[in-house]
Amino acid sequence: MIFTPFKIADLELMNRIIRAGCFEGLCHGGNVTDQLIEHHRRVVAGGAAMTTVAYCSVSYDGRAFDHEMWMREEILPDLKRLTHMVHKEGAAVSIQLSHCGFFADPSVIGKKPVGSSKKFCTFRMSTCTSMTEDEINEKVEDFVRSAKMSREAGFDAVELHSGHGYLLSQFLSPWTNKRKDRYGGSLENRIRFPAMVIRAVRAALGPGFPIFVKMNQSDGFKGGLQIEEAVEVARSFEREGASALIPSCGFTARTPLFMMRGHVPFREMAANQKSLIRRIGLVLFGKFMVQRYAFKNLFLLDGAQKIQEAVDIPVVYIGGVLSKSDCEQLLKKGFPFMQVGRAIVQNPEFVNSMKDNGEIRSECDHCNRCIAAMDGGGVYCVSEQKGYVK
Repeated sequence: MIFTPFKIADLELMNRIIRAGCFEGLCHGGNVTDQLIEHHRRVVAGGAAMTTVAYCSVSYDGRAFDHEMWMREEILPDLKRLTHMVHKEGAAVSIQLSHCGFFADPSVIGKKPVGSSKKFCTFRMSTCTSMTEDEINEKVEDFVRSAKMSREAGFDAVELHSGHGYLLSQFLSPWTNKRKDRYGGSLENRIRFPAMVIRAVRAALGPGFPIFVKMNQSDGFKGGLQIEEAVEVARSFEREGASALIPSCGFTARTPLFMMRGHVPFREMAANQKSLIRRIGLVLFGKFMVQRYAFKNLFLLDGAQKIQEAVDIPVVYIGGVLSKSDCEQLLKKGFPFMQVGRAIVQNPEFVNSMKDNGEIRSECDHCNRCIAAMDGGGVYCVSEQKGYVK
């Protein structure tokens, strides 16, 4: 079943494997580069049915790094080159649209970040401002504009990022959302802004265009969003027009490795920081800033099943998929697709290898040094020294 086609909305994918939206670190100056295009071409040449271009901010002030893309007219020709190259390989391509809210880097965006509520970010050593209702409406329009431009550029789907502690997730989480107006307090109020975004994007793109929504099962700490509320969030997202849900976890500004598990490469992460203060801070205090979580196969399965039981739209599994047997187990449990990240970064031919060689298990050892490489010139498997950008 792994290599049989399946449809989401009006899009039929040739198999059940989607390259997850793992940040590539290849958009130098916020632009589409030849390296980014080649990275995704290699992913689909390696057998993935669809690849996800990761983290495209819907506006300039939603960027956490200067090598993150933001959607604008000037990059459309290069985005069209990217989608054309993927389509030539017979595969589909999605783009992850987001805004990082209070996690934005003031030195990159040239001003104070915005967020659901005024909040100090320890990683940035900066405080955001609480968004006004006009700013909320403006960001809804930014998501709509970016989604329409994505379709114009030839993308087959969009993935709205409402997890990992980015802006939409910051409204959902009681840890970051301390508002007293209609966007804060109750879960119904905290859902309001993300729901507005999904509803507006669906209205702009029409009924058949695939809209994936990445969301959190759990923020990963006491006082954050937990699975019980996440189930209600999933139901709301379905009502507003999501085609499929991707239930992930973690909060970049507080539990960044909760979403990946495994080793924490403090030294490599520190070495790739431009700021001396951040380098020193990671070496001295990294253990307190970036926690370590034990890795196991399919580590998000329990929560994903709870969300799957609550909705009628497809739920795309993500989290610790490493082998053909993992994929087959997920299909038997009713997940029509699975997103794979590190196993494909480690070996772009991972999907073809499963097809050609029967049972195969990824050699990824969860060292997570690929994360550090994202800030050091572009993502690749450091353990294997198989670089896309060398």
